[in-house]
Amino acid sequence: MQETTMDVKDFYYDLPQELIAQDPLEDRSSSRLLVLGKGDGSIRHEVFRNITQYLNPGDCLVINNTKVIPARLFGEREHTGATIEILLLKRRENDIWETLVKPGKKAKVGTRIIFGGGILVGEVVDVVEDGNRLIRFTYEGIFEEILDQLGQMPLPPYITHTLKDKNRYQTVYAKYDGSAAAPTAGLHFTPELLEEIRAKGVRIAEVTLHVGLGTFRPVKVEHVQDHHMHSEYYQVTEEAAQLINETKRSGGRVIAVGTTSCRTLESAAEADGTLAEKSGWTDIFIYPGYQFKVIDALITNFHLPESTLVMLVSALAGREHIMNAYEEAVRERYRFFSFGDAMFIN
Repeated sequence: MQETTMDVKDFYYDLPQELIAQDPLEDRSSSRLLVLGKGDGSIRHEVFRNITQYLNPGDCLVINNTKVIPARLFGEREHTGATIEILLLKRRENDIWETLVKPGKKAKVGTRIIFGGGILVGEVVDVVEDGNRLIRFTYEGIFEEILDQLGQMPLPPYITHTLKDKNRYQTVYAKYDGSAAAPTAGLHFTPELLEEIRAKGVRIAEVTLHVGLGTFRPVKVEHVQDHHMHSEYYQVTEEAAQLINETKRSGGRVIAVGTTSCRTLESAAEADGTLAEKSGWTDIFIYPGYQFKVIDALITNFHLPESTLVMLVSALAGREHIMNAYEEAVRERYRFFSFGDAMFIN
């Protein structure tokens, strides 16, 4: 049963600007970790690499193996040479992409945009909802290779520093191209830490959810229930489904790494919490009152005030516990958002 009405402002907290992490740490696993007991609201302060102490043999860690594409492109309008910025949102078909264009007013149907001196040419073929443009690209060679050459990582708007190494906005287990933003809870893991976790008898299941930019879209309604989520593509393999079902059967915990893994599992699960091989689009919106079907615990970063992600973690741990933990994190000067520190809700 979802609660009757909840105001978006109930999920506000005050965050000093200087606590927004602008750069990733040298060592991924040296981030701080706030461990929050979802039952009693207890708080412990740790270093991320000590997460192994909180995982038990027989648990299953679920990671999102999506890969961020260098989706931000800068080009010039044919004839005028005016600079145009494009963000690739999702591939509609072959070489037609749904994009966000700045400045959008100049990008009427028929507008041609030249990238990299002509290595890549885009033509606006349609204007769709939210003013997004459908652009058809023409090029010679392999699109992904051209994108790698010309594109930049689509860092969130609150990160103003330039990223020196593209791979730092990518998890070490990223496999399948398709995200416009990183599943940031996974950024804290190193290959060594994952080995240590496996050696402890914890199973690791991989799912895929291609993160859309809607992740950063502010909630513009007053009441939580009135917000409509964007949809994102997900996939659960038969292997992952079996691993998770076995974990549940044998009494282990299912621990989602990130809100994206959590939303994938909760979207794909049957009412009784079992999973089968499944893929499709999800616009699941999890907020307090939601009954979790699959996950028992969550590793996650610190999210923007009044965001759908703060609402999701509040559904798992209770709003009071979460707001209290966030205030404590501000007091302790944790680093926030994508390149920031982590929280383990268990």
